[in-house]
Amino acid sequence: MPTLKVVPLGGLGEIGLNMMVYETAGDIIVVDCGLMFPEDYMLGIDMVIPDINYLYEKKDKIKGIVLTHGHEDHIGAVPYVLRELNVPVFGTPFTLGILEEKLKEHDLPAKPGMFAVKRGGKITLGDFDIEFIRVAHSIIDGVCLAIKTPVGVIIHTGDFKLDQSLEQNEATDFNRLAYHGDKGVLALLSDSTNVERDGFTISERDIQKTFRNIFRDHQGRIIIALFASNIHRISQLLELAREFGKKVLFSGRSLMTYTKVARRLGYLNLPEDILIDEETLPYFKPEELLILTTGTQGEAMSALSRISIDDHKYIKIQNNDLVLLSSKFIPGNEKAIAKIINNIYKRGAEVYYEKISEIHVSGHASKEELKLMINLTKPKYFIPIHGELRHLYQHKKLAWDIGIAPKNIFVLENGGSVIFDEDETAKIGKKVFSGRIFVDGKGIGDVGAGVLKERAHLSENGMIIVMLVVDSKTSNIISGPEIISKGFVFEDYFKDLYKVLNDLVLDVIKSNQEDENMDWVKVKDEIRRALKRYLNKTIDRRPFIFPMITEI
Repeated sequence: MPTLKVVPLGGLGEIGLNMMVYETAGDIIVVDCGLMFPEDYMLGIDMVIPDINYLYEKKDKIKGIVLTHGHEDHIGAVPYVLRELNVPVFGTPFTLGILEEKLKEHDLPAKPGMFAVKRGGKITLGDFDIEFIRVAHSIIDGVCLAIKTPVGVIIHTGDFKLDQSLEQNEATDFNRLAYHGDKGVLALLSDSTNVERDGFTISERDIQKTFRNIFRDHQGRIIIALFASNIHRISQLLELAREFGKKVLFSGRSLMTYTKVARRLGYLNLPEDILIDEETLPYFKPEELLILTTGTQGEAMSALSRISIDDHKYIKIQNNDLVLLSSKFIPGNEKAIAKIINNIYKRGAEVYYEKISEIHVSGHASKEELKLMINLTKPKYFIPIHGELRHLYQHKKLAWDIGIAPKNIFVLENGGSVIFDEDETAKIGKKVFSGRIFVDGKGIGDVGAGVLKERAHLSENGMIIVMLVVDSKTSNIISGPEIISKGFVFEDYFKDLYKVLNDLVLDVIKSNQEDENMDWVKVKDEIRRALKRYLNKTIDRRPFIFPMITEI
């Protein structure tokens, strides 16, 4: 009897790391393959990718990776996964164009198994017939997937909103969604990011009006930081720059990359006569300039961050500048963003951001749009995806309120599974292995929870190194003990503390020298315990203690 197993390996219970597995007896497809940027406790980690052990064990069944759009949380892990799995990748032209640039950054050649599918197109991968349905989002060329399986049709929305103010070739295709709803949808897997927001997501046209008013009223230079992937927003700003007679400067590597791909594929009209280079900035009056840059989330090395601390070679904040952060504050980045805003204010510029001005619109559907998606597709089963647990549970309540039977709603966590049968019954399956792999520099997976715990301990408590050189025959001390402190206490205070710790080390060694066969491993442990006990009791500190004993 045919069955379909749905397994999330990332993206449920978190924002980012999106990866969904659809599995039949003979075939597997993977929808999206994203990364997640590190959380506060992940000290030193550059990014996080999904653990694909479950897929690796079944790699011969995998027919391909299908991408819904080109954001990092949906395609960022592809370069890492392709090192392990030699499988084809399918996506819209812009999505694959961005992916090709990412592969170059990883010194990986663009693989011949990358296949562009236009929105509205269809492909067959083993047991799966997949239709790419156009949806609006904050990046162009995004799609929702209608996946025809042996047991029924699955709608996987990807990230979407239902903004009908966009041009027809960018607006969400209601007709195709309603078509599948009329034909019969077994299950809807829907984006939950903005389920806590009432009403409808603000229209792009409303944002354009806000920008036009700003361009009209402000007489100085305008600097706008935005997501490099938001080609629609960039296009809007270029139109306004032409309308108001401004020259445009792009600053930021990712901005250059995304606009280059969009231009090459015909998604962006980039008029050469209004673009300028950084070196020519001094030759234009402030009111003639629009600067587009990156760094809306406070990234330390971004162009906006360097501008805010006066560390940019060409762009220096001026008194009459207006800086706009055209983006939302992603949870976890608030402090870094606030720091940039404060630094810009210190240098005399005015700053507009989401909390005080409507200069950004989300790419995700709000509550009423999520209801409409359910009503259009009329699914028998519902699985909320793409969000933290609170988002998933709120989306569950919403689906329940508009008529989906509670027993037909499944809130999954990563590694959980749902199995659908050909008679359209569904049940929770066995949990499979899922996890996170930390990327630290060029190291992939060589940092685990234990290392992060040690890093946190070091960052909070510092360390003490005890160095000794001893005679291996007589066990007498030749040199030391030398005690070095890092991140523990001020050096002046440590001078007095050093004497006490030095005496404790000597006492431990003296008590062990009575043994004929000195056990230096045991001595190290005793030194560690003696110093730990003293420091904990006297100053309530718990530094890492590293005894290093060299025998000669």
